[in-house]
Amino acid sequence: MGITSDLPGLPGAAEHAVAAKPLGRYAEAWAAFVADPPARPRVVILGAGLGGVELALASMHRLQALGSSPEVTLLDQAPVLLPALGPAARKQLARRLAAAGVMVRLGARVRSVRPASVVLEGDEEIGSDFTLTATGAQPQGWLAETGLRHRNGFLLTDATLQTSDPSIFASGDCAEIEGDPRPKAGVFAVRAAPVLQANLRAALQGKRLKSFRPQSDYLKLISLGEQAAVAEKWGLALSGPRWWRLKDRIDRKFMDRFTAYPAMDTRSSPAEATAGLAALLDQRPLCGGCGAKLGPGVLSQALEVVPPPLRSEVRSGPGDDAAVLAAGAGVQVITTDHLRAFCNDPRLMARLAAIHALGDVWAMGAAPQVALAQVTLPPLGPELQARMLAEVMEEAGAVFRAAGADVVGGHSTEGAELTIGFTVTGTATQVICKGGARPGDALILTKPLGSGTILAAEMEMAQAPGLMLGEVWAGCVAQMSVAQGPAAAILAPAARAMTDVTGFGLAGHLLEMLDASGVAARLRADQIPLLPGALELSRAGQGSSLQPANHVAVSWRMSTPQPLWDMLLTDPQTCGGLLAAVPGGKAADLVAALRAAGHRATVIGEVVAGSPHLTVD
Repeated sequence: MGITSDLPGLPGAAEHAVAAKPLGRYAEAWAAFVADPPARPRVVILGAGLGGVELALASMHRLQALGSSPEVTLLDQAPVLLPALGPAARKQLARRLAAAGVMVRLGARVRSVRPASVVLEGDEEIGSDFTLTATGAQPQGWLAETGLRHRNGFLLTDATLQTSDPSIFASGDCAEIEGDPRPKAGVFAVRAAPVLQANLRAALQGKRLKSFRPQSDYLKLISLGEQAAVAEKWGLALSGPRWWRLKDRIDRKFMDRFTAYPAMDTRSSPAEATAGLAALLDQRPLCGGCGAKLGPGVLSQALEVVPPPLRSEVRSGPGDDAAVLAAGAGVQVITTDHLRAFCNDPRLMARLAAIHALGDVWAMGAAPQVALAQVTLPPLGPELQARMLAEVMEEAGAVFRAAGADVVGGHSTEGAELTIGFTVTGTATQVICKGGARPGDALILTKPLGSGTILAAEMEMAQAPGLMLGEVWAGCVAQMSVAQGPAAAILAPAARAMTDVTGFGLAGHLLEMLDASGVAARLRADQIPLLPGALELSRAGQGSSLQPANHVAVSWRMSTPQPLWDMLLTDPQTCGGLLAAVPGGKAADLVAALRAAGHRATVIGEVVAGSPHLTVD
């Protein structure tokens, strides 16, 4: 889990300072700062450990290279600079800080952080245009709440890296070996990795665990801000360009391991294959989530043979988001959906599958009522199957309960991989269908697009310039996890037509609405929201295995400014947002209410007169 260097207990730090760890936010904030720095930029760094010293020298070097006259101040409450280092290394680093013009204040206690200053005890105020916290290793706060044994928030393990729960192992900065603590340095995590891997395998097989014996000291290479470094080990210290070159070579070799992941295995057809199989297997790897669904062409052909309803209470069948049944003075809707797993987290897949299945009920303005689960578990031992199924049902139950529905049973089976689905019913006095949109209506979308592209890229471990795929994927999952019940409650009283954007992509589902309403639509490309990373990954050629079929189904009825938008508009969405046609005069107030409720809603275009067709400007 790594560590953090933020200071949640320091007033103003969360609002006005940036933590050096985790790296993502700091990298973005620093890039923005150096893009347009003040003429005399002031940087204050809280924490004068090795990281703080390196960052102070690097900040001074970078800002001077930009032609400015920076002021860099390094604050630490310790009375001695770098007490963990030997005297020779401390002396060299102190000389370098002084020569670079970095102001070092020891014994300084920070009372608060303000927008343009740092306040010390005694009310002394130090001006700051960029405040950075590098106060050493701070544990992730939630670790202390797990019930596992810890010391000051860091998990305690034995020499085998087992925590107080033998099923949970910990290594690296989040933990320490009881009775044998080590500094929070990456070298120990790297050295522990082979032991951790061996012990995870041994624990699953019931074999004997190995002990990790970390070295007593390690080579510390400390950058001096320019192409020189200090090397320290066993109290000896040397400095110069060659040590920087060594540090640079070690760092680049390590980071290179994260830039070229192995490609996902491609499927190959057997020597004797049925017609069309080889062409299919030459396509992109089969996606999970909504990307694993059948294409709209295949689906429409299959639905042509479905007979019309026999029972009078069936108000609508295939074609809308859910079937509508007469029920007393109102109606009942019923729908079913499932997701093929795209990750190995059954709780996450259960949460997303439940939200996804509820989407059709919410899209029709109905209140969720009950759900039946259909779960296919992969081949596992009985204990693991029971545990996985329990996780699925517990997580799904929480989602449905929050939506006001009950899980009343279901069916389970064993198959090749985890697949989770739900049949859901809902009730309403009157449903919102896809038909009903009128010229002049505004089109509101409640979630950004791009989940199919991002999930496909993660499956292939794809690369795109300037992106950290893990952060992109995490942001995508966070957005997929936003349930649309509250959004539906806001939109339903005003919506003339509504649907949810899922497997057929925005273009496919919007054209279904236009077909049912007998109108056309015009979208504004600069108003269509995208998930962070979706555009860059699309430009890099990434996309869902379902996207080409979606594009074939609608491309002849849409015009876009460039082919890239064809891909994004036909990208299948898992747990996608709601798409509603509302009277134009009400759109601004509805979007404001949706955003206040936490939804990334926006007006993406309008309904216009004409035969069903989609134009993107």
